[in-house]
Amino acid sequence: MGIFGEAFAAYAQPLLDQTDGSEGQLNKALAISQLCFNLALMPEESRAQELSEMGPSLQMDAAEFDDFRRSIVLPMILRHQEMFPQMHQRGGPNLPRSGGSLGARPRVAVSAKAYTTTDRYAPCPCNSGRKYKFCCGKKGQLLC
Repeated sequence: MGIFGEAFAAYAQPLLDQTDGSEGQLNKALAISQLCFNLALMPEESRAQELSEMGPSLQMDAAEFDDFRRSIVLPMILRHQEMFPQMHQRGGPNLPRSGGSLGARPRVAVSAKAYTTTDRYAPCPCNSGRKYKFCCGKKGQLLC
């Protein structure tokens, strides 16, 4: 299991612990964990709107849904905020803080000498964010 899988399993553990271990209950606990994980990533206003529209689709009456929201959803959202605090910083960990597009990095001028010793699998010296072999090291491509 990868890092994200392990982190998600740790996040879902309280709900998994409440099951009897059957496949159906484990799947339900994981689905609820995923729902709570996604809700935790939403802005507060959007989350409230999403929760208000969710009750009927879960086939719960108002009292059941309020209990579900209070006893499961809100604690799992708080757990998410405790376990993944960087995801709750303004803009998230991988989002640009000031406009611009994701992954766009400014290219810097690099002399041709820097390219002669660059490993094919190393990041490209032009700072494009791609591997050298897919960027400036492509056959037949001129230097950036």
